[in-house]
Formats: sequence, C-alpha cells, structure tokens
Amino acid sequence: MNLTLKSIKKIIVAVIGFTILCIGIFMIVLPGPAFIAIPVGLAILATEFVWAKKLLDKVKQKILGQKKK
Repeated sequence: MNLTLKSIKKIIVAVIGFTILCIGIFMIVLPGPAFIAIPVGLAILATEFVWAKKLLDKVKQKILGQKKK
C-alpha cells in the first residue's frame, strides 16, 4: 500500500471532521452546542472536500439569513 503524505492528511482530516460532525449531530438530541459543533466539523472537512465546502456555505447562508430577520 503506497500512501502519500497528501492521502494520509486527507484521511486524518476526514476522521477528525466526521467525528466532530457526528458529535454535533448527536448533540441535536442530547444536551450540547450542536450549532457550534456541526459547522466546525464541516469547516474541517471543507479543507479537503468540495462537497463539505458547498454544504458549509449553505449553512453559513442560513445562519446569516436568520440573523438578518
């Protein structure tokens, strides 16, 4: 198995990002700041994955849209 430094970084970012994202999703039902953990998890994933960047942009728009109302 030939893992380059770039692919190892991507795997580490994925594991950390998905872990924080899952914790945030659990916090929707359990006590805790889900509204902080979910965007943080997405921000970590967005450093390596385009789909996470797009989803993070949508979350930012929703948050900013709600504050303006």
